[in-house]
Amino acid sequence: MGKRRHAREAALSILYQLEFRAGKLPEVFRDYWAEHPGPPEVQAFAEDLVTGTVAHREEIDALIARTAEHWAFSRIALVDRNILRIATYELLCQKEIPERVILNEAIEIAKAYGSGDSSRFVNGILDRIRVVTRPPLLEAAEG
Repeated sequence: MGKRRHAREAALSILYQLEFRAGKLPEVFRDYWAEHPGPPEVQAFAEDLVTGTVAHREEIDALIARTAEHWAFSRIALVDRNILRIATYELLCQKEIPERVILNEAIEIAKAYGSGDSSRFVNGILDRIRVVTRPPLLEAAEG
């Protein structure tokens, strides 16, 4: 498994824990890494994902809720919701990461940690979010 995948999975686990645990992020990170040690670059990327996702959570949740047609946001499975949050944060704020990489990583993590339909659900939502956050570039001006 690549370092970025490992970091995304760690970020998912940390965000999941934050759903049930109060505490400041430095304390949560310290406790998580004490139980699940990882290389510094994995820790740094995971913490960036978590910090960014938490900082933009209102915007991210609103975008997911608008995009998830026929689904109340509160009914989205917690694992799926946090996978969507991480990937949406990446689409919004990590412009150097190709959108296909973000979507593929989220889908693979949904296959590993979600229910049987999670990967299709995550793919459908993120594909719609991708269109909003990273619209295709216009063709070069005609000549």
